[in-house]
Formats: sequence, C-alpha cells, structure tokens
Amino acid sequence: MMIARRADTRARADFATWKMIAKLNGASGLPPAAQEFLASYKTRLTDMSEHEATEATIREMYKAYYAEMGGGGAPPEVKPVTAEPVTDNVTAFRKLPTKPKTAQGGPAAQRKMPVALIFTGLCVVYVGIRMYWQ
Repeated sequence: MMIARRADTRARADFATWKMIAKLNGASGLPPAAQEFLASYKTRLTDMSEHEATEATIREMYKAYYAEMGGGGAPPEVKPVTAEPVTDNVTAFRKLPTKPKTAQGGPAAQRKMPVALIFTGLCVVYVGIRMYWQ
C-alpha cells in the first residue's frame, strides 16, 4: 500500500507540474513519457470535463508509476485526500495588548548609567592597561 500511495502522490505532483509547464509553453522540454501523458490528457478533454480528464490521466500515470516502483499485480485503489476548500485565508491585523508598566519603586526604577560615563570608564581602563604593560 505504501508503494501505491507514493505512486499516486508522484503522479498527482508530476501531472500538476507538467500541466503548468505546458501552459507556459515549455512542453517541448519535457521527457517523452510526460509528453505522451499530456497528449492523452488533451485528447480526453474533447470527450470529458477537465476534472474527469485530469483524474483519468492521473490514474493512467499512477498505474505506470506503480509498476515502475515495483508494485506487483494490479495497483490498489487509492482514495485521494480531499482538502477543505479555502474560503478566506486573510488574517486581520490586531493591535497587540499593551504591556503593564512596572511600579516606580523597585530595582527597575534605578537610573541607568549614561553612555558617556561608560565610554570614559573604558578609556581609563584601556590607558591604565597600556601604562601597566610598558
């Protein structure tokens, strides 16, 4: 059954890719097997709806892939997983909730050291080290 699922997944992915390449006028660069499947798809479109022609072509590809992957006998029926249709994929922006301010009396209320004082202290340490090594 694992081979069957892989073959079905590969057939669906390959067909979607090949169909898109054909729409972009690049079908001549596809392998001969892909061109054959696309040609059979186009002939099926004259007799069936697009969905039916797509499924029939994918089933044909699935059978070929199943045999190619080492599946024995007739390929089992694999039911495709139908995804729920997406109705709305837009998320509305929401304003983030405000963070509560901390109380003005704890360690967070201490005044931070100015940048100039830190820079001056580092310069004094640097000069001190240079003088010590000389």
